[in-house]
Parts: sequence; C-alpha cells; structure tokens
Amino acid sequence: MLKLIQTIKNIWKIEDLRVRILFTAGFIMIYRLGSYVVLPGIDPNALAEYSKQANEGLLGLINMFAGGAFSRASIFALGIMPYISASIVIQLLGIAVPYFQKLQKEGESGRKKINQITRVLTIAVTAVQSVAFLRNLNVQAGMAIISQTNPEVLSPAIFFVSSITLLTTGTMFVMWLGEKITDKGIGNGISLLIMIGIIARLPGALFSELEARLGEAGGGLIIFFLEIVALLFVILGTVLLVQGTRRIPVQYAKRIVGNRQYGGVRQYLPLKVNSAGVMPIIFAQALMFIPPTIAQFFPDSSSWSGIAGSFNNYASFGYNFTFAILIILFTYFYTAVTINPVQIADDLKRNGGFIPGIKPGKKTANYIDAIMSRITFPGSLFLALVAIMPAFAMIMNVNSQFAQFFGGTSLLIMVGVILDTLQQVESHLLMRHYDGLMKSGRIKGRTGSGGL
Repeated sequence: MLKLIQTIKNIWKIEDLRVRILFTAGFIMIYRLGSYVVLPGIDPNALAEYSKQANEGLLGLINMFAGGAFSRASIFALGIMPYISASIVIQLLGIAVPYFQKLQKEGESGRKKINQITRVLTIAVTAVQSVAFLRNLNVQAGMAIISQTNPEVLSPAIFFVSSITLLTTGTMFVMWLGEKITDKGIGNGISLLIMIGIIARLPGALFSELEARLGEAGGGLIIFFLEIVALLFVILGTVLLVQGTRRIPVQYAKRIVGNRQYGGVRQYLPLKVNSAGVMPIIFAQALMFIPPTIAQFFPDSSSWSGIAGSFNNYASFGYNFTFAILIILFTYFYTAVTINPVQIADDLKRNGGFIPGIKPGKKTANYIDAIMSRITFPGSLFLALVAIMPAFAMIMNVNSQFAQFFGGTSLLIMVGVILDTLQQVESHLLMRHYDGLMKSGRIKGRTGSGGL
C-alpha cells in the first residue's frame, strides 16, 4: 500500500505525465457525456423496447463497444467501429494494391496520406451504417421517433438527413478524440475509448449476475463466487497471452572499430508468441458484424433475418467456429504484416550479426519465418479459445452480458489496453529515475504490435 501511494505521488510529481493523464481523463469524460446525448427528434423515454433489443446478440456487442450509446440512440451510437472497419479495409488494400504498398514505404508522408484516405473511407462507412441504424430504429422503436408520430412537428426527411449527419459527425468526433488522446494524452486513444465503453458496462453486468444468482435456491452465492474465481483465472491467462514472448539469441560477430575490438556479446531477437496483439480478434469481430448490419437495411425480410439470426447468436456452434477460424487466419495475416523476416535478416547482416548455425541472408530469413510460424500457431489457437470463452460461460448459465467478460473481444481489449497504458506510465517513471510500477521486472504491453 505504501509503495502504491508513493508511486501515485511520483506520477503526480512529473508535470508532463500529470498533464497527459488529466488531458486523457478530460477527453474520456467528454466522450462519456456525449454517449448520453440522444439524437434530436427521438423521445428517450420511448426507447425501452429498443434498448432491450440492442442489448442482445451481436447488437449487444456493438452496444458494448459504444459504451451503451447504441441502445440510447445517441449521437455517438455508432462509436468508433466504422473507423476500425475502414482501417481494416486500408490494411487489406496495403497487401493487394501496389498504390497502398507504395504509400506504406514512403515513411511519414505516406502514413499521413493513408490516414487521410482512412478518414474519408470512415465517413463513407459511417454514412452507410447510419442508414442501417435508422431503418432498424424505425422498425424496432418507431413510436420513439417524433417524425413518425407527429410529422407536422418534424418532417421525416429533415429527421433522416439530420440524423445521418449527426451520426457521421459523432463518429468523426470520437475518432478525433482518440487521435488527440494518442498525441497529447497517455495510451492509445482509440483503444482507450473502446475500453472505457466496455468497462462502463461491467458494473451493470456484474450486479445483474449477482441478482440472478441470489434469486436462485441452493448455493447461488457460492456459484457467483466460483464465477469470479474463474474470471480471475481467465484474466490471468489473457495477461500471459498478451505479454508472452520467445527470444531467439543472436551472437554478434567480432568487429574491429578503430583500435578497439568488440565481441562475445549475446543479444536477442524478441519474437512474440502473440505478435499481432488483439488486432486479429478486432478484425474478425468487425467481419462478424457485417451480416447483422446488412440485416438492419431489411428489417422486414425473412431471408435476411434468417441469415443474420445465424450470426446473431454468439453462443451457437456455427458462429463460434467461424469466429475462431477468422481469428486464426487474421493472426497469421497480421503477424506477416508487422514482422518481415527478410528485413530482420538484412538488418542483422548489415550490422554484422548472425544467428549461430544459420547462414546470413536468405537462410536467416527462412529460419526466422519458420520460427514465427511455429510460435504463432499456438498463440492463434489460444487467442481463438479466449475469444469464444463467452459461449462456454453462457452454456454454464452465466448471464449473457456478464459472460462477455469471460473472454472474447471485451476482455482482450481491456487487458491489452490496460497493459499498454501502464507500460507508458512506467516508461515516464523510469525516465525520471523513479521506481517502476512493479517490484521486479517491467510491464510488457502490445507495443510494436500495431495497437488499434
């Protein structure tokens, strides 16, 4: 306890870190307040049925990522997911389209151009999703829309156009908040906003599960206690997954620099078991959102409702099998994007380094590629297992909202973002010669894996 108090004091002493933390907290507060601002022309008191529907199935996951703004028909209802979808598209284009490959190699100027294209694509994606959101809202809670009940007070056309504009602007504003937090705050801004939305749902889910267990006859409280213990074990496993690394020793050859000789220095290549971080599960989850999103355009269509229904039940075998396969594929894809064995081998050769027993150049690149394939496979399997853990929790009769914290996207994002943020705080402390956040060792987050 004394060390914790001293660490907090040390954090507060560092002016730059203090300003960054306060800046981050202020922007997060703006985001949370905005999630309660309902779209003009909607009666929030008449949204009870829609809120219930928006808390179930995959729409419930979208609502979780938006911090409840989706079910409240807020100006931030679509959250940051359109930006993530646009980012996924741009990264996929970077693999297949030469123009984007060229931009990726142009350094800072190329990165700025890619960011601009991503923003424009975000506007287009948000506009499309806004139409789907409004159509679904009209079917599920038409009585809450004033233009439907009193068209003489508010024209349906004006409501439709203004709502699309506000939803699109809201997503762009959330994206701007995330970028500002990354630049002037602490941690990755986009990831933090998603995490805050998830954490905001945790107390309600926890008390809902406790209330349900207390209402049961015969040991309901004991079952709740066992659920908490199981949750702690899952969190521990997720932490190990996010932090897990394997190191390849690299023996540097002796070099003559002037009249001094250097040699016998053993260094390491840090190759993570989970180099992709939580990005594969974000990518896969974004694809799993597509069928329910399309279904919102056709709320009265039985065929689309059937297709969406098969993907809307995240406790079903079909959904979880598809989700797990996508996660494994995206793990390999994102690892290939972030780690280039040929570049690593060239850097080693250029600096006079080598892996013992392996010839420099192509042989070294092939060796590193083979090692990455071997250690990525168990990492992708464990990532997929953690992702589908909520389905097992629901089978064990855990409340659907609370089950989302037994793994899945929510838990992986929470653990990854918290570790990343703590790692940045620790870096500021160590730079000023203060003790880190842990007595031994250093916190390892997802730095280098791309973040969100």
